[in-house]
Amino acid sequence: MTKLEPAGVQTPAPKLSGSLGVTAIVFMVVAAASPLTVVGGAAPLGFLLGNGVGFPTLFATSAVILVLFSVGLSAMAKHVAKPGAFFTYVGYGLGRSAGLAAAWVAMLTYTTVQIAVYGYIGYLLSYTVAAIGGPTIAWWAMSMLVIAAVGILGYRHIDVSSKVLGMLLIAEVGIVVALIVAVIVTGGAQGLSTAPFEPANVLSGSPGVGLMFAMAAYIGFEATAVFRDEARDPDKTIPKATYAAVIGVGVFYTLASWALVMAWGPDGVVDAAAEDPGSMMIRTMARYLGTFGEVAVNILMLTAMFACVLSFHNVLTRYQHSMAVAGVLPERLARVHARHLSPHASSLVQTATAGILTIVFALCGLDPLLQVFTWFSGIATLAIALLMAVTSVAIIVYFARTKRDRRLWHTVIAPVLGLLGLLGAAGLIAANFPMLVSDVDAEGNPAFGLTSTLLLSLIVVAAAVGFVQAAWIRARRPAAYAKLTDAIAA
Repeated sequence: MTKLEPAGVQTPAPKLSGSLGVTAIVFMVVAAASPLTVVGGAAPLGFLLGNGVGFPTLFATSAVILVLFSVGLSAMAKHVAKPGAFFTYVGYGLGRSAGLAAAWVAMLTYTTVQIAVYGYIGYLLSYTVAAIGGPTIAWWAMSMLVIAAVGILGYRHIDVSSKVLGMLLIAEVGIVVALIVAVIVTGGAQGLSTAPFEPANVLSGSPGVGLMFAMAAYIGFEATAVFRDEARDPDKTIPKATYAAVIGVGVFYTLASWALVMAWGPDGVVDAAAEDPGSMMIRTMARYLGTFGEVAVNILMLTAMFACVLSFHNVLTRYQHSMAVAGVLPERLARVHARHLSPHASSLVQTATAGILTIVFALCGLDPLLQVFTWFSGIATLAIALLMAVTSVAIIVYFARTKRDRRLWHTVIAPVLGLLGLLGAAGLIAANFPMLVSDVDAEGNPAFGLTSTLLLSLIVVAAAVGFVQAAWIRARRPAAYAKLTDAIAA
């Protein structure tokens, strides 16, 4: 029997809640980084197109930059008790208009990286089914099946997603750890050495290109603050999860890529990557772990990508939910499911968005790897670097103005060092972007053309939408502007 409320009494609307601990949140954000995909995909490209043997050092360099960024981020999290993460922090430091611009850039970042991985996993599933003797199924059809599965999990309570992600993450990390142990035990192809960390190797080739691939591998770690409302003790859980995520994946990427160098030897790793970067991880597994390793990594590459898109789906739905609470997206997206306590309306919209974009790309005839995955992951990488740089500025300004935290290292030194590193990384990514989309000049050299210019302009357009929307709300909807003030500004 349904319990009736007394006349005039309204049942409070459900809110996001949960009991996620440090481990669960780390699983959520590290799954977005997709460690196996990074080791099997980004590392071979870093060897081939970046600085060769010295590429593992760039994973460590990126981790240092992001740890410095995390110092200010964690300090800010203790004073801003709202789950909007980047756009909330930018709003508190640089004002509501900048905060709203950051919100739209963040939406662009996570939307593009999610759709990029949907394209990749659709291609892999299609290829795998055909390889085992099954029918030839279009990549976009496979992507749609994955979108549906992610949508079902994303609709339910966050604890369901965290458990699924935890199991998948343990499996993919486990197989890479097994490879690392096998390489160490056997001594690799030419014996174990520190060649990847020697300055001459680090600075060889194109370290700028290598840094681009290394930075891209960390997309997702910064989203810990998005789960604030669903954390067990947010003031303690969120900072711990942030540090654990970036340090954990940094150590893992560096060690795993070092093992790949040792597996083929400093003299042979670039040639192994050049033979076929896409299959380098599989060939390495077959060489050191036999048929079991080869089959396992094939399967786990698929589950790793599924974990990646599920994690980004959860981040996106919570960004949309936070923006709806702030009054800049339709109020319906702020609704929380009465039983699952999830942002179910936001999840449905995000599922529909991914499906529509996948169909549009298929109708346009885009290649799932060379165009959907490469183009949109490139946009996401540059956008996230710029977004973190702006957030660093906001953190510095906020503490300088409010004096709420007088620790010099946490509020000035670390954020400034992180800012310099992020600006340098963003510059390198932008300069090398034409290479990602195969824009070349008459002589065949990478150069900004129509494709790269249009894709990069999406970041500018997203920021402009935020500034224009803020101005419109202030002029036409004063009540909504006051709500926006309460949500993303001090």
